[in-house]
Amino acid sequence: MRNKSWGMLHWLWISGAVLILDQVVKHLIVDSFYLYEQMPVIPSFFSLTLAYNTGAAFSFLSDQGGWQRWFFVGVASVVSLMLVSWLIRMKKEESWQACSMALILGGAMGNLYDRVMNGYVVDFLLVYYDRWYFPSFNLADVAITIGAGMLILDMFRSQPASQS
Repeated sequence: MRNKSWGMLHWLWISGAVLILDQVVKHLIVDSFYLYEQMPVIPSFFSLTLAYNTGAAFSFLSDQGGWQRWFFVGVASVVSLMLVSWLIRMKKEESWQACSMALILGGAMGNLYDRVMNGYVVDFLLVYYDRWYFPSFNLADVAITIGAGMLILDMFRSQPASQS
């Protein structure tokens, strides 16, 4: 019988899997690409590349003097602790939310590891069309986005039926 005080922490395997997969792929990319080199996967739409992001999403604050590294380390650390705390308090029937939190946590930890170890996040997925380029991103960002999307979907599917 599972100890109720541990809540939904058994979902942390997803966080670990995201963290490991993210880091393995990042190391493969760093070992295989020069900075900004592109390898088209789907011509005129999707490439693998190597980019370093010292900022946050969409390179927010990347042009600052370096203080942003520790700011984002602090933010990611606090958010990660909050997510673990949230998982501890979740009930068995909240598995959808627990899965989404685990995805977000795994992504946050993948990018946190990069920031602590390198001072930047390794990005390698590049979507573009003609001269329009979406900012490059990585598997950690994909996990965070999927987890956030799951939370948004859950808000709609959990709405109680309005009573007349």
